[in-house]
Formats: sequence, structure tokens, C-alpha cells
Amino acid sequence: MKKYLLLFCFLGLVQFAFGSTEREFLAPKDTIIVEFGTSGKIVLVIDNKEDFERLKKMNINQIISELDLKIDEKTGELVVVEVSGQKGTREIVKVTEDWNKTEVSVAGIRILVDETSPNTKVKIETGVKKKSDPPFRTYFAVDLGLNNYLDNNGQFPKTTQPYAVRGWGSWNVGLNFFASQRISKGFRFDLGMGVQWYNFKFENRDFQAVRGDEGIEFVQRNDVAGFKSKISASYLTTMGLFKLDFGRMNDQGRKGMRIALGPYAGYRLGGTSKYVYRPLEGGNRRKEHLNTGIFLNNFRYGIRGEVGFGRVNFFTTYDFNQLFQDGKGPELNPISFGIIF
Repeated sequence: MKKYLLLFCFLGLVQFAFGSTEREFLAPKDTIIVEFGTSGKIVLVIDNKEDFERLKKMNINQIISELDLKIDEKTGELVVVEVSGQKGTREIVKVTEDWNKTEVSVAGIRILVDETSPNTKVKIETGVKKKSDPPFRTYFAVDLGLNNYLDNNGQFPKTTQPYAVRGWGSWNVGLNFFASQRISKGFRFDLGMGVQWYNFKFENRDFQAVRGDEGIEFVQRNDVAGFKSKISASYLTTMGLFKLDFGRMNDQGRKGMRIALGPYAGYRLGGTSKYVYRPLEGGNRRKEHLNTGIFLNNFRYGIRGEVGFGRVNFFTTYDFNQLFQDGKGPELNPISFGIIF
């Protein structure tokens, strides 16, 4: 009975929420007005005498039955009023029951009734809006992370290797534009294109990557005092991601976890090595830029994964092919991880 009383109360609130005035309650036809509280009213307008006589014989349970309201057995949701239009059906009043908790939503107002304790608690929230999840949307994302690579044994190169990478300073930067298509609730496919910059900063700054006759060479510079040594490359990349958003699946917006996985492929735009040093006899720092791109693979392909919580998103990528061409350098597969803005 409590539930049905709440339903009728909110049917009255619908009249108020959608611009009803007191004049609407002064119906010239046979009318039944049910008043509750200080200002609540339910108005039943009868067009003919037969219906009026029939209504007088009905109790509130029979009226609910005549409305043919159905409860979702799985979620406990009861939609009381719906408005149908060209854009689909819009819910106006909805009641959700879960054991001894009841939630009623109407016109942006949500009332929560909690009877788990001896004292019933009632909470009223205004401005409640359902999180939108459009079927198709576009967005821009920025990757900021760190690079490294794995050798043919699946391990990071030892620090004794001249091409061993220093973690901090080996930046990965990506600028990506995505088109996202919803497949089902909480499940989307994102197709993106962007530009990625690889930077591999060497742990041993005394070694410089130079272009040799048969491939890339790592030369130890004893004639100068080295400060920085690295290889960089840029790629035009396209990628596809299958995304699962558990928050959207449960109507919780960004409160749930998100995961994504998909392939990518890129074409190399450039590649250089950079060496910063100072002469042993003193003086200012100097830089040397050498074209080492000729020994880098022109194509890269691999797999990308993402995981997100709230407004924070992380990514990781792994190249299935090697950074250098076969026989032109050490066998290394780039790997990256970082954060998405």
C-alpha cells in the first residue's frame, strides 16, 4: 500500500513538474480530486457517467491493476509514466524497490526511502540527470608515458648494454583523434588516428648512436663529456579499440572500471639520434643530431590496452615487430605505458 500511495503522490508531482496550474484542477466534467499533504492533488476526470459509476466501486488496488503497471523482476523497477515521441520513449516516473529500500524518480527529482534501520530515512535529491551515452561521438586524447624495449629473451636490456634505456626521460607522447560507436550498453568500438613520438634515452650517456655502413652503431665517446644520448622516432598511427565500460553497464557513469584492447599500426615519419656533450677542455654544451632513421623499421604494429577508473585512464602498448630493421641493429621490441588525458 505504501508503494501505491507513493506512486499516486508522484503522479500529482508530474502535473506540477510539467507546468500544470490550479486551473487544470477545475475540470468542468465529473471529477474526483484526491488531496494529500498541504498542496498535493490527484485529479481523475471522467468523460461519461458509466465510467464514473464504475470508478466509485473500485478500490486503489483495482485502479493500479487497471493501469497495467509491470515490475521488472530482475531490477525491481516499475515505470509509472512514459512519454513517447519521435526520439523514443522517455521515462517520467520510475520506482525501484530493493528489499527495504525504495527509490522514486520523477522529473529530475529523486526520493530515497531507507527502512533498513528502525527509523525510516528519507533523502531528496534534485537535479538528478541520467548519464548520457550517445550512440556515436568523437573525442581527442593525449598520451603521456615512458618507453623501453624488450630483447629477444623478453627482458629489459642490462645496464651494461650501450643501448640500455633510462626510465625517466624516455618519453612517449601521442596525439590521437577517435570516433567512437556504441555497439551495446557499455560496449563501444573506437577507431582512432594520431601521431606518436618515441624517445629512448640511453642509461649510459657516454655512448652515441651513429649511422654505420652496415647498420646502427653505438660508439663510446671518450673525447668529450657526455650529458645526454638518445634515439627518437615519430609514427603516423591508426588503431582500433574494443571498450567495455562497466559503469555504463550498471548506470553508474564513470564510477565503474573501464577496459579496452585492440590493434594498432603505424608508418614512420622520421628518426634521429641526439647527443649532448661538453668538450673536455671546457666550454658550453653542444648538440649533435644524426639521421639514424634509415635503420629504423618503417612500419610498426602491435597491441594496445587501456584501463580506467573514474576520470583516470592508463594505457600500454607493445610492438610485435622490432625497432630496427633485421640485421641493422639489436633485436628490440618497444613497449610503452603511461596516462591518457
